[in-house]
Amino acid sequence: MGEEIEKVIVFIDGSNLYHLVKNLCPDQKQIEFNFSKFLKNIVGARTLIRVYYYNCPLDRNKDNKAYRAQQRFFEKLREMPNFKLVLCRMQKVKIGGKTIYQVKEDDIHLAVDMVKLGYNKAYDTAILVSSDGDFVPAIKAVQEIGKKVEDIGFENKFSFHLKKVCDKFVKLKKQEVENFFI
Repeated sequence: MGEEIEKVIVFIDGSNLYHLVKNLCPDQKQIEFNFSKFLKNIVGARTLIRVYYYNCPLDRNKDNKAYRAQQRFFEKLREMPNFKLVLCRMQKVKIGGKTIYQVKEDDIHLAVDMVKLGYNKAYDTAILVSSDGDFVPAIKAVQEIGKKVEDIGFENKFSFHLKKVCDKFVKLKKQEVENFFI
């Protein structure tokens, strides 16, 4: 009897990834980020079950051009096999007389999916693409049921808390990230 292939689900904190990549590689266009190449790099020879990408649509009234560019990017993601785009909501908040926009519910959706899919035995290893330490309780919950969790961080920003808790931590350098652009 052959050895079972490890099943992997990738959970991507889209807003976090966008800002990390944008700050690390400011000359690159996000639409040209090659997710297939990126996923092959982080998953390796294991079996990729699914990718969950969490983000929210921009406010088209604030910046219609940015909104349309983001929608084109989302369409590219939707066309990828085994890729699920989970759209959350954007909330306007006034702080000190200034209106800002905050992504809401993305972390909760990601954490709930990670735990739910772990309990349903959908994966052996969860790969988290985020530098947000708020995911630690969800990570510990799935580790308690025997699941492994890996975190993909970036040299410009990563969470020491995630690095400490995850079974494996990978810190991508600028040169590596630049290879993921078309």
